[in-house]
Amino acid sequence: MIFSTLEHILIHISFSIASIVITIHLITLLGDESIKSYDSSEKGMIATFLCLTGLLITRWIYSGHFPLSDLYESLIFLSWSFSIIYIVSYFKKKNHLSTITASSTIFTQGFATSGLLTEIHKPTILVPALQSEWLIMHVSMMILSYATLLCGSLLSVSLLVITFRNIFPNENNHFFKLNKLFSFGKIQYKNDINNLLRIFYTPNYYKAQLIQQLDYWSYRVISIGFIFLTIGILSGAVWANEAWGSYWNWDPKETWAFITWIVFAIYLHTRTNKNLQGANSAIVAALGFLIIWICYFGVNLLGIGLHSYGSFTLT
Repeated sequence: MIFSTLEHILIHISFSIASIVITIHLITLLGDESIKSYDSSEKGMIATFLCLTGLLITRWIYSGHFPLSDLYESLIFLSWSFSIIYIVSYFKKKNHLSTITASSTIFTQGFATSGLLTEIHKPTILVPALQSEWLIMHVSMMILSYATLLCGSLLSVSLLVITFRNIFPNENNHFFKLNKLFSFGKIQYKNDINNLLRIFYTPNYYKAQLIQQLDYWSYRVISIGFIFLTIGILSGAVWANEAWGSYWNWDPKETWAFITWIVFAIYLHTRTNKNLQGANSAIVAALGFLIIWICYFGVNLLGIGLHSYGSFTLT
């Protein structure tokens, strides 16, 4: 009872803090610069990370197993993954993901605590297939890869929106605020001289700067996520051979995980061609964003296959 109450308190505190952080970001973007959004989001996301860490530890203690056995627990771990991405970038002094990680945390926690998943909030005994040391390795790598790839894909989606839509009436002012919102400083001169000349001689300097930075950081984040995804799929194959006697069974979850891997492999391949960088590769990443949600969430609606223990029924 005590653990259950503590879990309830921690998850609502973390959700409230993340909501406040994203609200501050929106207020700052809309024009009120009196609020120090960077300091507020920094403290807020650290507090969210600590609450989610305490929540996972609490659930681990009173359930007796690592909290990755069902959709509810994986959503909480996904929220924690978004917050750990923020923490890592914070200590690297390259904190460009606070807006994305805060909004992603709100979305995943909001769904996890909604009435749709009420029946699976309580921990249960692990099914035999999950009673393995590979549970932590495989599932944690997959969830971390989802979180990282989603963040990188959202950066690419932002790049596409800014590139193809005239969304702001006073562009220079708003693009300058967006640079500040993403904590982008001055341009990092890592591209060739043609790209630099195109930036400096463009009619909208801040727009070009923002697009370049979004492209650069989406590539870096997706590259890390692709490594996590590869490790997750390989460890899952080894675990499947131990549990079911076969490395690959073309289960719906396995199939969509493979499709996800292919899509982001194509994205990384397009990055090797300078003519396909920018908006072209961002389109592939945007497609990958949809594929991830189908793999992680959509397949669970089917309730079939060898991964059916992660399914749920809409109420």
